[in-house]
Amino acid sequence: MAHREHPDHKDGPAGHGEAGHAGHAGHAHGVSADADRRYLLGALSLIVLYMLAEVAAGLAAHSLALLSDAGHMLTDAASIALALLAMRLAARPARGRWTYGLKRAEILSAQINGITLLVLVVLFVIEAVRRLIEPPAVQGGLVLATSLAGIAVNIGAAWLLSRANRTSLNVEGAFQHILNDLWAFIATAASGLVVMLTGFARADAIASLIVAALMLRAGYALVGESWKIFLEGAPAGLEPARVGSALAAVPGVVEVHDLHIWTITSGFPALSAHVLVSPGLDCHAVRQRLEHTLRDELHIDHTTLQVDHAAPRLLTVGEVPPDDAPGPEDSPGAGDGAGDHCPAPHGETHRSS
Repeated sequence: MAHREHPDHKDGPAGHGEAGHAGHAGHAHGVSADADRRYLLGALSLIVLYMLAEVAAGLAAHSLALLSDAGHMLTDAASIALALLAMRLAARPARGRWTYGLKRAEILSAQINGITLLVLVVLFVIEAVRRLIEPPAVQGGLVLATSLAGIAVNIGAAWLLSRANRTSLNVEGAFQHILNDLWAFIATAASGLVVMLTGFARADAIASLIVAALMLRAGYALVGESWKIFLEGAPAGLEPARVGSALAAVPGVVEVHDLHIWTITSGFPALSAHVLVSPGLDCHAVRQRLEHTLRDELHIDHTTLQVDHAAPRLLTVGEVPPDDAPGPEDSPGAGDGAGDHCPAPHGETHRSS
C-alpha cells in the first residue's frame, strides 16, 4: 500500500502548515518583512541620491572611474528595487496555477541584476581600454572628493542592508555589491589622488578596470546562483548522495530512490523521494522518522515522501541461484524494488546497509 503524504496536509510538528512556516520564519533572524522594506528603502534612497550626484561629478571631471562607480550603483539600486518588488510578489498566497505563489520572482530579479552587471562590465572595459590609449584630462581633486563621499554613503547603505534578512539572494546580492562598491570607491579615490599629485591621467582608466573586475565577480556569482535554482540544482550543503544515505540509514528503510532536492527560493529547500520499507512495518511511523531526520538533522521542512513496502525479492541476501540469474527485466530499477513502483526511477538508488 502506498502512502503519499504532503506536509501541507498533515497535523503535528512534521507538517508544513503552522509549524512548517515557523521553520521557514527562522531564516528571517527576527527581522519582519516590514522592517526589511524600511531598511531597503532607506538604502535605496541613499544610493539613488548619491548616484545622481556622482554622474554629474563624473561628467564634470571627465572621470570614467566615477561613471563606472555610478553604473555599479545603478545596478545596486535596481537590485534593491527588484528585491522590494519581489518581496511584495512573494507575499502573495499560492493560488491557481502558481502552486508556490510567486516566490521565484526574487530569483528572477537576482538573475536580471546579475546579467545587467555583466553587460556593464563589457561597456566599461571597452571604454577603459580606449582611455588607456588616449587618456582625457581628468580633474583629480573632484574625483577624490566625490569618491570619499561615496565611501561614506556606501557604509551607511551597507549598515542598513546588514540589518535586513540577508538569507534573501537579492538582499545578500545587494549587500555584497555595496561592499564591492566600497573597494571600488577606494580605488577611484586612489586614482583621483594620483592624478591630482602626478598628473598621470591613465590612473582613472586603471581604476575603472578594477571596478569592472569587481562587477564581473559579483555578476557572475549572482547569475550562477540564480541559474542553479532555476535548473533545480541541489542547494549548497545538501548533497543528494549524503541526504540519500542519511535517509537509507533510518531504521526500517530498505531503499530510497527518485530523490529530488531543489530550492524554491532563497532559504526554502524542498525534497521529494520514494521510500521502500520492510514488509510488516508501519509506513506512517517510518515516514515520521524520516521527516524528523530531514527537519532536525538536514533542516529541510518542505518534504513530500511516498512510502511503500518493499517487495520480498529486494530483501534477499546472498547470491542469486542460477535459475534466477538476472535478466534484462532484473536490471537495477526494474523488478527489484524501484521498478516495482516506478517504471523509470530518476537518479541514484540508496539502500540500507
